[in-house]
Amino acid sequence: MLKKSIEYGEINGVSFANGTVSFNAITLNVYSYMVDGVLIDTGAKSLKKQFAPFLLSKNYDQVVITHHHEDHTGCAALIEKDRNIPIYIHEMSVNDCLKPSDYPLYRKLFWGKRDPFKAKPLSTSFSSRTAKWDVIETPGHAKDHVAFLNRNTGQLFSGDLFVQPRTKVILRNESIPQIIASIEHVLTLDFGEMYCCHAGFVKNGRKVLEQKREYLLELKQKVLDLYQNGMNPSQIHQIVMKRKYPITKLSFGEWDSMHIITSILNESKQMISN
Repeated sequence: MLKKSIEYGEINGVSFANGTVSFNAITLNVYSYMVDGVLIDTGAKSLKKQFAPFLLSKNYDQVVITHHHEDHTGCAALIEKDRNIPIYIHEMSVNDCLKPSDYPLYRKLFWGKRDPFKAKPLSTSFSSRTAKWDVIETPGHAKDHVAFLNRNTGQLFSGDLFVQPRTKVILRNESIPQIIASIEHVLTLDFGEMYCCHAGFVKNGRKVLEQKREYLLELKQKVLDLYQNGMNPSQIHQIVMKRKYPITKLSFGEWDSMHIITSILNESKQMISN
């Protein structure tokens, strides 16, 4: 049976709701943020009752979404029904948002089945009530992934770019090299504290992103060195990623540490072929 909970709070002028879903040994969470009249991500439909008091009581003029995954878009239809305000997402996902969601059963179990909603394409920047914001392309976790930087405060809303400093499992379609490039791009910008959609508030945002970049760069180099020494992906996986994680079995391999290895090797092969 699923266990659900919600936490509400405010940090440095940013209001948040943090919803959690637990099933057996797996616990997943997701944040929605509201600052200066902007709602950032909407939470999951499975947590609709938990997120509703936050989403329907806060005073905001627009919604911006970091990427299309159902834990970030799940309550967008609720907002669309409740108030007449624009909802923005990367242009490549606008049409998909109009369609019923289609993803594996285990994801519906945890996050619910997202309802269709109308979204407008994000530009490269936008304005809130008192600030200017940059929309930063940060693909890797998802092709349409973006982060939002408040130019006035230096607050970075990083979506799923960070999550944790030492990545152990990723989705089949994720790319470690792209994530590295996105982190490196963000690190060229002027920001301080970070608001992650799973780790929450991170005061020393730049430092932890630097730590994640270094970890991923070292991991990438180790994988490439082992491959150049004649090891195949399975052998590399056994050396580099020794633990097994419950999400791998539950997701029938959609989440797997093996995808870390293959994404690194695939990029290397593409570079050689080019």
